[in-house]
Amino acid sequence: MTDITATKAVTLSEVAARAGVSIATASKALNDRGDVAAKTRARVLAVAEELSFTPNAMARGLLAGRTGTVGLLTSDLEGRFMLPILMGAEDAFGAGRINVFLCDARGDAIREQHHLRELLSRRVDGIIVVGRQTDPRSSLGQSIPVPVVYAYAPSDDPRDLSLTPDNVAGGRLAVEHLLSCGRTRIAHVNGDPSYAAAQDRLTGARQALADAGLELIGDPMFSEWTEHWGRDATALLLQQHPEIDAIFCGSDQIARGALDSARDLGRAVPDDLAVIGYDNWEVLAENSRPELTSIDANLQQLGRLAAKKVFEAIDGTDIGSGVRYLPVRLAIRGSTIAHR
Repeated sequence: MTDITATKAVTLSEVAARAGVSIATASKALNDRGDVAAKTRARVLAVAEELSFTPNAMARGLLAGRTGTVGLLTSDLEGRFMLPILMGAEDAFGAGRINVFLCDARGDAIREQHHLRELLSRRVDGIIVVGRQTDPRSSLGQSIPVPVVYAYAPSDDPRDLSLTPDNVAGGRLAVEHLLSCGRTRIAHVNGDPSYAAAQDRLTGARQALADAGLELIGDPMFSEWTEHWGRDATALLLQQHPEIDAIFCGSDQIARGALDSARDLGRAVPDDLAVIGYDNWEVLAENSRPELTSIDANLQQLGRLAAKKVFEAIDGTDIGSGVRYLPVRLAIRGSTIAHR
């Protein structure tokens, strides 16, 4: 005959009652929360062991007041910059067995508010807001009942935590690399001047040149983030300033156009002219002729760090506030250093 009492699952309320504490205190003790006295925790753990109380993983999450879900709210799911950020975040969440609700607001504020309400109605434990560009965006506000971290596009509220690539440092790094290759007559071709990223990259480039006692050759050229603009701007620059020995481009697409015009005009890259891009879009950079040196914004790492900060905030850790500028890196290829 089967002993029914031996197979009956012990509930949290039974553990709490036997230990003489509330259900909430029993939950905190079993989940090793720091706001429970040591003697109380020991008593609850002893009772749980005595009663063979073993909550499963889902039960632990519920006892801790969590759902095991996080919202990823983006404004441009089709954007090439968003995908590596989301991949990095989801990698980190996967390691922690967190379910992710992905919402694309398509740059529409009303749609974003709708998605936000939906995420909160599903009782997500935290939210990562991913912008489409590095310009500041409107904060979701301070009344959100769960932790919120902003990635790529920083919040305009300094009380929020925002993580974004350091584009000023990226501009410096690009020009410092060109200088290290012996280039001193450097021009700059960039994208839309209304983008913070374009202005920041120019600022960094000018800082590096000023440190070396140099200036840009010609005025910085702004227009579109396209190969077509890169071709046109480079052709004009080389016509007006044939002495140019390097071009720092604000994106890899612009740099691909620069390579085309250099080849059309008989300027050997990198012997006569060095070209460096930005973003390290590998499918583009590695298929250029020659392969394109570029600045990598480490977007997957940015996504992983955003997820880590959400984890920390959910666990009650103070993750701080303000904008944190994350380091970028240099990916060297044949457009600045020739293969021998």
